[in-house]
Amino acid sequence: MCPRHSNISLILNIYGIGIDIVDTHRIEDSLNEFGDRFINRIFTRREHTYCAKMRYPGPHYAVRFAAKEAIAKSFGVGIGEHLNWTDMEILRDELGKPYVVLFGEGKKFAEEKGITEVMVSLSHSDNHAAANAVAICSG
Repeated sequence: MCPRHSNISLILNIYGIGIDIVDTHRIEDSLNEFGDRFINRIFTRREHTYCAKMRYPGPHYAVRFAAKEAIAKSFGVGIGEHLNWTDMEILRDELGKPYVVLFGEGKKFAEEKGITEVMVSLSHSDNHAAANAVAICSG
């Protein structure tokens, strides 16, 4: 493991990068208009559990939506044939760092392309949510 702030450089094989920004109010409108239908189509049960317990859940849903779009861009595919919304799950570790879990077609695609990790960074405010993703290959 490469220590932070050291003189050791780490070479990564990057498959692709992606970035996305969404209007938080657009996601909140979809949550209000479509409710569980929207939630179940886009988010996993664990994502929903996390977001729903927040005082203002809209920005938390929105940033996960943006992260999934960024992941699709880092894979070089749209959401559909090779990657479904619930094939990607954005969780947080014990320190709050976001991480990605892949399922189904997304996991299959990543394995076929040699993608071993997808790193994400998330940010949100009252009005916008943004995320970037870096798909990293082994070897």
